[in-house]
This record gives sequence, C-alpha cells and structure tokens, in this order.
Amino acid sequence: MTGLDSAVAVVTGAGSGIGRGIAGALHARGAHVVVADLDEAAATVAAAQVDGLAVATDVTDPDAVRTMVDRALDRHGRIDVLVNNAGIGPQAPIADMTPDDWRFLLDVNLWGVLHGVSAVLPLLLAQGSGHIVNVASMSALAPMPPLGGYAVTKAGVAALTEVLEVELAGTGVHTSLVLPGPTRTGIGESLRHRTAEGGLREFRNEPPTELWRTPEQVGAQVADAIRDQIPLVITHPELWDRVAARHARIAAAFGHVVPPTPPVTL
Repeated sequence: MTGLDSAVAVVTGAGSGIGRGIAGALHARGAHVVVADLDEAAATVAAAQVDGLAVATDVTDPDAVRTMVDRALDRHGRIDVLVNNAGIGPQAPIADMTPDDWRFLLDVNLWGVLHGVSAVLPLLLAQGSGHIVNVASMSALAPMPPLGGYAVTKAGVAALTEVLEVELAGTGVHTSLVLPGPTRTGIGESLRHRTAEGGLREFRNEPPTELWRTPEQVGAQVADAIRDQIPLVITHPELWDRVAARHARIAAAFGHVVPPTPPVTL
C-alpha cells in the first residue's frame, strides 16, 4: 500500500483521545475512516467530523470485532489500514490488584488488539497489502509504578507488533508500533464502564506540563508513519533517558553473566 488517498482505515477507540486524533489525521490525508468505539454516541460524533462510518464496538468481544470488520467491508469493500488504539489506563500497586483487575486490563489492552489482528490480518494478506498500527505506550519500554498492570499489557502489544513486523516481511503488509508518552486524552476515565470492584483506580499522575502532547499531534505522527511505512513511532524523544537507564541495567546484567564451563576432556 502506498499513500493514504482513498485508503480504508478502521480505527478502534476513535471516539476520543488519540484514536480520534488518528482518525482526523487519516481523513485529512484522504482516507475513508471507520470510527469504532465502545461509546456509540462518541463514535457517531467523531465519525461525522471525518465523513466516516461509526460502529459501536467492544474490542473485548471477538464477535463484535468481526461485526466491525463486516460493517467496514459492507461500506467500502476492503480494509487497508487497521489501527488498534482502544485502551484503558487505570492504575494500582500490583499487590492491590485482583484477578478481575488483571482480566479487565488484559481484555481491553491486549485481547482487544489480538482480536483486531486476528480479524483483519487475513484480509490484508489475501490482498497483498495493508498496514496494522498497534498503539502501546512508553510504559512498555520504561515501566514504573503504579502502572505495573498497564505496562504488562502494553509490553505484550509491543512484543506482538515487533514479531509481526518480522513475520510479515515481503508480504506487502506493514506494521507500526506506537509508543506514546503523556497525551491529553480521557485515559483518566477508564473505569466508567466497569461495575466490578477491585484495586484499580483512575489514572491521576500529572507529568510536567511541557511533556504533554495533543491527540492531533500524535495522530499526525501515526498517519505519517503509515504513509512512510515507519515501524516505530516515538512521540516523546525527550523521555529517552528513562529507556536508556533500563537498557543500561540490562547491558550490565549481560556483562555479569558467568561464562559456561568448558566441557571436561577425559
């Protein structure tokens, strides 16, 4: 796939935040956008702004994701781009998290991405072209408390996407792993659709003002990455020190590995 003009793009979690920013950027570059979101009203409003199709979609439900794909195919006859953006970001110390807390995070942030890939990748392979974007987080590269559970899910998304990049080489299907830092989104309202009790609490961290990006800024980066087939999208290069510190620890650990004992010759 070259360029975005007339491409068909499905974006999950596009009713607000980064997803909405991506949808707007894709529309501005000529794409036909399918706006999928758990919040049907938000999806409808966002779709109207990009002349797109709104589809109420619960990404934790594989049947709902297949319906989303069918709706896109019914409208446009093909899918060229899938953006797995839907996600949640509540926080808690790991010791406070219940099994239901873990399931809640994994169902949306990891299984939601897996359902999207499973539903769309066969279509892209069959047509020999396309692009899958998976939105992870800087937390995948530099995890920190109290976002341990969130970081686990995003590390899974990162691993999935990096392996896909290698496996899809030569097929015409490309991938981008998006690793956003602090972005002005509704991530602080992640529990509004949850009724179960647990240890998770809404995200309340407040990074320095100068670190914040807007969804539109991130959306523009993602759209350009699809157009230019860029596999890694870093929104906050100024956060490199956190990643470098982790890599330094890993490198140091490799330096302390005891070499294997040579075989004994009799």
